[in-house]
Amino acid sequence: MVDLTFLLLVIILVTFGLIVMFSASYANAYYYKGNSFHYITRQLFFAIIGIFALIFTANFDYHIWKKYALMIYFISIVFLVLVYTQPVINDARRWIFIGSLNFQPSEIAKFSIIILYAKIIERNKERMSTFLYGIWPFALILVLPCVLIIFEPHISATILIVGIAATMLFIGGLAWKWIVMALGGGTAVIILTRFIPPIYERFMSRFEIWQDPFKDPRGDGFQTIQSLYAIGSGGLFGAGIGNSKQKYLFLPEPQNDFVFAIGCEELGFIGAVIIIILFIMLIWRGFAIALKARDVFGSMLAVGLTIQVGLQAFLNIAVVTNTIPATGISLPFFSYGGTSLIMLLAQMGIVLNISRYSAIEKE
Repeated sequence: MVDLTFLLLVIILVTFGLIVMFSASYANAYYYKGNSFHYITRQLFFAIIGIFALIFTANFDYHIWKKYALMIYFISIVFLVLVYTQPVINDARRWIFIGSLNFQPSEIAKFSIIILYAKIIERNKERMSTFLYGIWPFALILVLPCVLIIFEPHISATILIVGIAATMLFIGGLAWKWIVMALGGGTAVIILTRFIPPIYERFMSRFEIWQDPFKDPRGDGFQTIQSLYAIGSGGLFGAGIGNSKQKYLFLPEPQNDFVFAIGCEELGFIGAVIIIILFIMLIWRGFAIALKARDVFGSMLAVGLTIQVGLQAFLNIAVVTNTIPATGISLPFFSYGGTSLIMLLAQMGIVLNISRYSAIEKE
C-alpha cells in the first residue's frame, strides 16, 4: 500500500494550487485572452493528465527507471539542443513548440539527472569517497545539460539542477573534501561568467534590482515592488480569496512565478504559513519514504524527487519575498504550467511507488 499521508499532501497541494492560481489569473486571462477561465481550464486539463500520470507511475515498479536512466538522459539532451531551433520568447529559448502545445525540456532534464544519479550512487555506494567514482561520473553527467540550459538562458533551472545534484551526492556519501572542492569550483564558474557578457549582464541586472528594486520602479524593479505590495497588504488574515487588488494588471504574470504573492495578499500571513507547512510536510514524508526504501536506488530516487519540490518551493518563495535575486522559478503545484505540473505529479507517483514496495518488503 502506498504512503497515504504523502498522497493526501500531494492532493491538497494540487487542489490548493488550482484555487490560488485561478484567483490570481482570471483578471489577466480576461484582459489578455478575452476569457477569465483561459488559464484555469488549461491547468485543470494538465492536472487531470498529471493525476493519471501519478496513478500510472505509482503502480509501475520504480526499478524500470534504472534500466532506462541513460536513455532518458540522452533524450533530454536532444530536447535541450532542439530548444535552440525554437523562437525566442521573453529574450530566452526555453520551450519546444508542437502546434499549439509547448513544453520545457529542462523539466525532463531534472528528472533524467535524478534517476541517473540515483543509479550511479547505488553502483558506487562503497566508493563515493574517491574522485574516480564519487566525482568524475557525476560531473560528466551534469556539465552538458547545465551548459545547454544556462545559455537558453535559464539560470534558475541551472541553479535548481545543481542544488538537487549536490544534495543527492551529499546524502549519497560524498566525502567532505570533494564537497569543499566542488563549492570552490562552483565559485570559480560564477567568477568566469564575468567573461560571458550576456549571462553576466543578466545576473548583475537582477542582483542590483534585488538590492534596491526601487532603483528602477517602472522597469526591472516593477514586478518585485508589486509583489512586495501584495504580500504586505495581506496582513494577518488576508483580503479573502478572490479579493486581491494587485492581480488587476499591477503584478505582471501573477499566475506564474509570483502566484505566491497573490496567495499572501488574499490569504494573509496565516495562509502563507499554511502553504509553507504543507511543503515542509511533503518533504518530511518524502524523506521518510526514502529512509524506508528497500534499496539505495529507491532511497536516492525518493531523495532527489523530494528535494526538487522542496528546493524549488524555497527558491520561489525567496524570490517572491525578495530574499534572493529573481530567478524566474515556478512554485510547485501552484504556478501555471503544463510540463511542470504533469512532470511533478508523475514524479510524486514514483515516490508513492517506492513507498508501496517498501511496504511489500516489510510484509
